Amino acid sequence: MTKFTRPPWPEVMGEGWQAVDNYIVDKLLGADDALAATLANNAANGLPPIDVSAAQGKMLFLLAQTAGAKNILEIGTLGGYSTIWLARALPEGGRLVTLELEAHHAGVARANLERAGVGGLVDIRVGPASDTLAAMTGETAFDFVFIDADKQNNVHYVREAIRLGRPGTTIVVDNVVREGGVLDGDSGDERIVGTRALFDMLSAEPRLDATAVQTVGAKKWDGFVLARVR
Repeated sequence: MTKFTRPPWPEVMGEGWQAVDNYIVDKLLGADDALAATLANNAANGLPPIDVSAAQGKMLFLLAQTAGAKNILEIGTLGGYSTIWLARALPEGGRLVTLELEAHHAGVARANLERAGVGGLVDIRVGPASDTLAAMTGETAFDFVFIDADKQNNVHYVREAIRLGRPGTTIVVDNVVREGGVLDGDSGDERIVGTRALFDMLSAEPRLDATAVQTVGAKKWDGFVLARVR
């Protein structure tokens, strides 16, 4: 088993990562009142601050547009921050289905989506994602799937994304590096165990082409999987 100890990163390094993210946002994204209001409303309602960063949100927007996604599935809504980015990527007539475990989170997300002007494009389904996915039959194939939910079930979620997708469907899975914790084969952290199982599954799954990219920034050291259904 690989032994891994998280390095004691100097605090200044984290500050530098945040400063670079701020620079990216200032230069390439700009201010966004709807997204700022979403984060503020999430905090006011006690939601954990685990949304994707602004730069990551814009990346999801661009990936969905590049894929020509008309039908998008998101697993893990939280307060709808990433949902807004993805909904904005939809062409006319597009739709987004997003799955959220917590009814409270879903209610906060609905208000945020309406405020951002994309509420009519989004179908929020509440309950355990495994149950909601199992009930999804006869759906129009999804062109793009973003997975950012309980990491223990990532293998199942990716398999469901394949089932509900088509050849060419893009799949993005967030939080797959976990500050290097993915290297720890002895970890008792269920999120790391689930992430390592995801990599094992991807390495053996003939229906997918996949890679993973490490990231640093406002969300510290992490990364995402990018896959495409063959």
